[in-house]
Amino acid sequence: MSAQPDAYTEALHRALLHAHAWLASLPSRPIGPRVDADTLAALSAGPLPPSSCAAADVIDELAAFAEPGLMAMPSGRFFGWVIGGTLPAALAADWLVTAWDQNAGMRFATPAAAVLEEIAAGWLLDLLGLPPGADVGFTTGATMANFVGLAAGRQWVLDRAGWDLDRDGLAGSPRVRVFVGAERHDVIDLVLRYLGLGAPIVVDVDQQGRLRPASLAESLCAGSGPAIVCLQAGNLHSGASDPMGMAIDVAHRHGAWVHVDGAFGLWAAASPRFRDQVTGLDSADFWATDAHKTLNVPYDCGVSIVSRPEVVRKVFGVHTSYLMAADGTPGNLGPGDPFEKVPELSRRARGVPVWAALRSLGRVGTIALVDGLAANARNLADGLRLLPGVEVLNEVVFTQVCVSFGSDERTRRVTQQLITDGSAWMSGSRWHDRDILRISVSNWSTDAADVALSLAAVARACAVVDAGNLEVEDVRRAATPRHPDRVTHDRD
Repeated sequence: MSAQPDAYTEALHRALLHAHAWLASLPSRPIGPRVDADTLAALSAGPLPPSSCAAADVIDELAAFAEPGLMAMPSGRFFGWVIGGTLPAALAADWLVTAWDQNAGMRFATPAAAVLEEIAAGWLLDLLGLPPGADVGFTTGATMANFVGLAAGRQWVLDRAGWDLDRDGLAGSPRVRVFVGAERHDVIDLVLRYLGLGAPIVVDVDQQGRLRPASLAESLCAGSGPAIVCLQAGNLHSGASDPMGMAIDVAHRHGAWVHVDGAFGLWAAASPRFRDQVTGLDSADFWATDAHKTLNVPYDCGVSIVSRPEVVRKVFGVHTSYLMAADGTPGNLGPGDPFEKVPELSRRARGVPVWAALRSLGRVGTIALVDGLAANARNLADGLRLLPGVEVLNEVVFTQVCVSFGSDERTRRVTQQLITDGSAWMSGSRWHDRDILRISVSNWSTDAADVALSLAAVARACAVVDAGNLEVEDVRRAATPRHPDRVTHDRD
């Protein structure tokens, strides 16, 4: 097996051809996969082949095997689970990141990757209006970005309480009270389990899922000790954000660390049109978001932003003899190496596609991207309101739309029929004790034609479900025995 550059040529050429074919199929292919995982698993059953295979042939085999099991998530008609597409510059940059194969943990070892990520970090802070001295780390996604923030918060509040977490661990420490809104994303509870912090204290919210500052104040006053307050920029269902300024003021008056989960909603801060929804955001202590949602870079790329760099570096930094500082001195690391900001010593340079996305968009383009996603959400909501028996349940304030089709049963059937139709993909969910269809507009490529086609798909799904109901009712009536007194009554 050759290590010469031309060893890669044919395999990369085949990958390019398959990638072009995949991207070209997106405008017309059904959104859902054509086969399920069990079917693919059965097809792939068998031991590892004994003989080797040419790299280019492996790529052909891979593409052929995977194609029927791929979901068209990059399509402009995919609105499920808050999943964005991929901007062209970000996709191409990600290919280069793989080809460069840089372990982006140390500035000394990979200066190009480190500096590109630092530039992207500065652009992000500026766009979002966050403190310029904040530390930015690039994680696998918002789950691990939230992990970084809550780990930093745990460290900070226990330090202030006089507890040495590094030396003594959590056993016997003061209880860290974590306050969350009743409609927070479940990832917050998941991360609290990771960190051994236990169940959170739930705070009342309004009809759109926004935390009530007065209820937060009451909850904080009900106890004492170290506290973390988790706020939300972008409710999973309504898209609404907590009242940042008021809630942060309340939390800080009680000495709490303020953590903002903004997987998609934090990007509202980048737009003059939506910035007032997160007024006061910059006074929090930590912010988590995804770049593979609103910014449309490839998976995986979350962003963790902490206002106190020394705290996050205390949590995740490590000094060993084999790691080198920027001047090449073994075991004498200076502050700010990438691995000190995230839970990984080794990782790909996932901030480079962020640099490429922002460089391709510029400030004006980034604002237009955010505004365009929100506009498409409003257009979908307006079109859905025109359909019989359809109710839009949320105030469409950003990129989320929640819809009911009447009864829970009809909503479930319309959702299933829409998925079966394949022209558009929208996820089912449950909100306020009702089954709903949840629409998340996250793809840069969604345009007016995609919106129109998606609305037509929903209308077709409703028609199919309603026609099926009529047929069932007709059969039921035909099969029902008719008694003489019933016939007489009907004639009357």
